[in-house]
Amino acid sequence: MSVLVISAETVQYAQAQPLTLTTQLSAAPAASVGAKGAPLFVLNSLEASISVIDTNTWAETQRIPTGKEPHHLYLTPDEKSLIVANALSDSLTFIDPRTAQVQRVVNKTLDPYQLRFSPDMKWFITVANRLNHVDIYRWDGKDLSLAKRIATGKTPSHLWVDSKSTVVYATMQDSNELIAIDLATQTIRWRTPTGELPADVYGTPDDRYALIGLTGGEGVEVFDLTQSPAKRVNFIPTGKGAHAFRAFGDKKHLLVSNRVQNTISKIDLQAMKVVAEYPAPGGPDCMDLSADGKFIFVASRWARKLTVIDVDARKVVRQVSVGKSPHGVWTLDHAPRY
Repeated sequence: MSVLVISAETVQYAQAQPLTLTTQLSAAPAASVGAKGAPLFVLNSLEASISVIDTNTWAETQRIPTGKEPHHLYLTPDEKSLIVANALSDSLTFIDPRTAQVQRVVNKTLDPYQLRFSPDMKWFITVANRLNHVDIYRWDGKDLSLAKRIATGKTPSHLWVDSKSTVVYATMQDSNELIAIDLATQTIRWRTPTGELPADVYGTPDDRYALIGLTGGEGVEVFDLTQSPAKRVNFIPTGKGAHAFRAFGDKKHLLVSNRVQNTISKIDLQAMKVVAEYPAPGGPDCMDLSADGKFIFVASRWARKLTVIDVDARKVVRQVSVGKSPHGVWTLDHAPRY
């Protein structure tokens, strides 16, 4: 990550309490995970590489070199390429999500940290975590062209685009803000204060609420997006270092990783409360969910592991060694993203 982010996370790392796993975990059965055979990708942000994992054997079959500090990744709308953002190399690496072959590298994309396509597939958005701006690119189905660079608050972190492709929401990690960017005019609509170190942001399927993980706090803030600027209306206690979200695929529940607490919380989006909790040792960060919803795949940031959690049993069933500071996690065989 950027120098600013690493310094904040170092403090959290000192507080984390990694769990020591028994040798039986590595022998746990694969069950239904990876039944379709698509590889699972883990970004090693401080080793400039991607670990490719076979979910049938749970072996790391390949380690792909990338640019410096790959943190997040996103699938192209045609599902033919997985885009990896290499923040310190100012580049994007396109990878075949089925074969793990590198397709091409796009350079001169300034400090891409987190990235997202708009639902209408017309726009590709990145945040420059070190350089304090959001970039909006036009997407023609193959190539990117920069439409607008927008100065923001300090250390933009994560993005969300509403279902109508009209508004981009971005958190400002070090100025403690949520901002809304109008896609039509590519200008900032409003900004509103948040709690300490806001990280991931998730908009509910009806576009009414935004949930924000507070890495410097102990839970998730809820903002009413029908107001301008958005107004905080709720707070959901989840655990220390609430950070990254992953929808559960049923449009009713949301997972949040609590990096310092070493847990993952499941939030009911109707009741806006935690309804389940899972152990997640080693500083849990980004997550993916198996297609059948039975397993959570999470990057254990401080342990250099991919951790696999059984949802029904609420326990860790496997850990796989990867590179230094694993961050983004993704597989084509996943549950719906909403």
